[in-house]
Amino acid sequence: MWQNLSLRARINLLLALLLALGLAVNIGRQVAEAGPRVQAEDQSVIRLAREFIEMIVADLNEAPDPDARLNQIARDLSRLRHVSIALQDAGGNPLTPPRPADDDARGPPAWFVGLVHPEQTAVSVPVSVHGKPGSLVITAHPDDEIAEIWDAIVTQLEVGSVIALALFLVMMTVVGRALTPLQSLADTMAELEGGRYQARVAPGGAPELAAICTKLNHLAATLGEAVEDKRRLAERTVSLQDVERKEIARELHDEFGPYLFSLRAHASALAKQADGRAPSADAVRKHGSAMLEQINALQQFNRRVLERLRPVGLAELGLRQALESLSRLWRESHPDVAIKTVISPALGVTGETADLTIYRIVQEALTNVFRHAGATSVNVVIEPVEPAERDGRGCARVRVSDNGRGMEPGQKLGFGLVGMRERILALGGTLNVVSGDGGLTVEALVPTAAA
Repeated sequence: MWQNLSLRARINLLLALLLALGLAVNIGRQVAEAGPRVQAEDQSVIRLAREFIEMIVADLNEAPDPDARLNQIARDLSRLRHVSIALQDAGGNPLTPPRPADDDARGPPAWFVGLVHPEQTAVSVPVSVHGKPGSLVITAHPDDEIAEIWDAIVTQLEVGSVIALALFLVMMTVVGRALTPLQSLADTMAELEGGRYQARVAPGGAPELAAICTKLNHLAATLGEAVEDKRRLAERTVSLQDVERKEIARELHDEFGPYLFSLRAHASALAKQADGRAPSADAVRKHGSAMLEQINALQQFNRRVLERLRPVGLAELGLRQALESLSRLWRESHPDVAIKTVISPALGVTGETADLTIYRIVQEALTNVFRHAGATSVNVVIEPVEPAERDGRGCARVRVSDNGRGMEPGQKLGFGLVGMRERILALGGTLNVVSGDGGLTVEALVPTAAA
């Protein structure tokens, strides 16, 4: 049952139990103190009555009629409220009528009287008139004290109940207002779960709840931004794929087209030579040599295209051999540009994903160098990063720098580097491009499998 109650119901129930317990403890304390109070009242009244009777009886024998005087004393003392005095003979037989019982319908209940005053307290004072023994029996009747205690308990119970009820209502209102943000938090979380990341909760309530509301709003904003970034990344991925296809189509058109046209021309020339009566050996040799050169160029171009689509031998040969092969291809096609590649021996195993990412960074950077930089030298450095620099995670630093003309002020990165940056960010790394008078530097931190 307790587990099914809400937080508000639990707090209200605990408050009610505490108030009821406090009231019960206070009433119990008064009931526990009632018995000793009544007993002390009995002893005090009987002591005073006994001293008073002993003082009166001392002069009883000097009265003209001692018996009548004794009876008159007994009748007069029977009117006292807190005690009753009865005259008895030597055999214990009453000589005066008993005190009538109090008929007070509003008095304390019998169970309460029996609880605080279970037995009446009585004291016998011996008297002798002309040699006739007798006694005056003093019996305490603390009815007023018991009634006073009972009235105090009833008043305490009534007033305490009203005060406890008022406190409970006040605390229930305060608790309800303090916990109101909890429902708003639950509603906002439900909206976030449904994909409505613009939902916000108004901070309120206790400072702790207000802080939670503020943090939830920040979390919702961050989550919305992350989802929007994911959407933009998906759009950019599709856009980059289209751009990559266009680039490949353009290269096929610009590179393959002229070579194929030239090969067709040389093949036609060779066919004409073969149809002639006396083919010229020099002409056949010339056209054959030209065709071999063009086929060799086509093979190199085909290798570059395949490298862009999927690095050949990266999984089989490893990152070092794949980068050396890539550099060798660029050296063959651009012998006027010096390419220096340094891979630190301490790099170790980086993992398939990191290998492919590092390879793509170097490939994209070299492509930009040979297309736009006009550089004469390129330096490629790949080395491990100290764990302290990346919060204990293993990373590889990739730096490609050239001595070209760099980027123009305000010039934006191309689609290739933008796509590469987003890919590295998705892996938890970073990519920065710094342009200066001495050329352009592309530096990336790529998380490795050792992270």
